[in-house]
Amino acid sequence: MSLDLKAAIADWPVGSASVAVIGPDGVLDLLDDGQRHRWASVSKIASALTVLDGCQDGLLSLDTAAGPAGATVRHLLAHASGIAMDSDDVLAAPGTRRIYSNRGIEIAAQTLEAASGNDFADELAERVLDPVGMSGAVLEGSPAHGMTGSISDLAALAQELLSTREMLPGVLSAISTLAFPDLPGVLPGFGRQQHNDWGLGCEIRNGKSPHWTAPGNSPQTFGHFGQSGSFLWVDPVAKLACVSLADKAFGEWAAVAWPVLSAKVLDAHG
Repeated sequence: MSLDLKAAIADWPVGSASVAVIGPDGVLDLLDDGQRHRWASVSKIASALTVLDGCQDGLLSLDTAAGPAGATVRHLLAHASGIAMDSDDVLAAPGTRRIYSNRGIEIAAQTLEAASGNDFADELAERVLDPVGMSGAVLEGSPAHGMTGSISDLAALAQELLSTREMLPGVLSAISTLAFPDLPGVLPGFGRQQHNDWGLGCEIRNGKSPHWTAPGNSPQTFGHFGQSGSFLWVDPVAKLACVSLADKAFGEWAAVAWPVLSAKVLDAHG
């Protein structure tokens, strides 16, 4: 059953937005505003995939030392290194708290750069953007939040995460499998979670409440949202993914509207 996405987001307080619903074989529903948008922290998914693919190639490993003393690439990608949000300040010992960190993702990217001898943007294009078919997506700045692109680019990424067509299965498994379980921490925009679960690049829903996906999304649902008003989630149990880009920054509107949309997606296609 098709979902009328224009009607589904009619009450969003945005100037423009795009939404896509994706199944294993491709896009099921699409509302495309024809614009390129900033992805903000959804960029971390593509950047983590790039680093993980480099690990699969043997350029580095998840156990390569990187960041604060005692931390590794694995810690950095799972926001478990103890490093601060946007600086090199160390706020906790590695593996003891989930501290969301743009800087950690940047250091992971720099570690791949050092191992490969190539700019991270080139590694990203070769390992993720080109094979997945994200022809309009571009990294403009930090690997933690610098991607821009269209809804079609983001939908292609979601389909890859759902269907594993071009990338190695081990790469996609790592991004969605719980790393350093049961660490407490703050989920940005949704407060402290006693079990703030993450994979290596994606947040894992598990039992989080409140959350930006729907209550009906499975605990295995994984993804990311960004402060630019962007999100991507993949529910491997429902075999569905949903992505959105908007011209309004994340705020209370999104915390309310996104779970409602996600519930409609599950009702229409679940």
